[in-house]
Amino acid sequence: MTHKESDTEPLWKDEFSIESSHEAVVNRRQFTKFLTLTSLGMFVGNLWILAKPLWDKVPIFPRKVVGDASLPVGSVKLFRYPTDNDPCIMVHTDQDQFVAYTQKCTHLSCPVYYSGKTKRLECPCHEGTFSVETGAVIKGPPPRPLPRIKLERQDGLLIAVGIEIGHE
Repeated sequence: MTHKESDTEPLWKDEFSIESSHEAVVNRRQFTKFLTLTSLGMFVGNLWILAKPLWDKVPIFPRKVVGDASLPVGSVKLFRYPTDNDPCIMVHTDQDQFVAYTQKCTHLSCPVYYSGKTKRLECPCHEGTFSVETGAVIKGPPPRPLPRIKLERQDGLLIAVGIEIGHE
């Protein structure tokens, strides 16, 4: 092999379009283009987050008879609302007061039960405790209060009409 043949580049390097020495270098134009497109994508994403609630419909809950007002004070009634897959618990706390909550703990969805001894709603899985009057977390790991079922009285019947989330 002569010296001239070793100095010339192989033919495949001329025909192959990518030059490896220039791959690691990003020029200002490419960097600006990348930043502009990324910023535009983030802007459009934020607009979507802001606009999405405008298209979300407010849930309409059915009216459903869940019990009668003759339930003795201190007693509990289990029912399902708004669908047959949603367990709820209703407690007759005072002479004229009934409260109802979803029966799923807000920690890991374990079922809560009413303890007449402590007058609280308790979750046996991780010892979470909720106020029976407000559904607020008293102790334990649950991060938020129990969703409350809105009740109405009509002709001696108790009717579930909606769900309040984040009350207290």
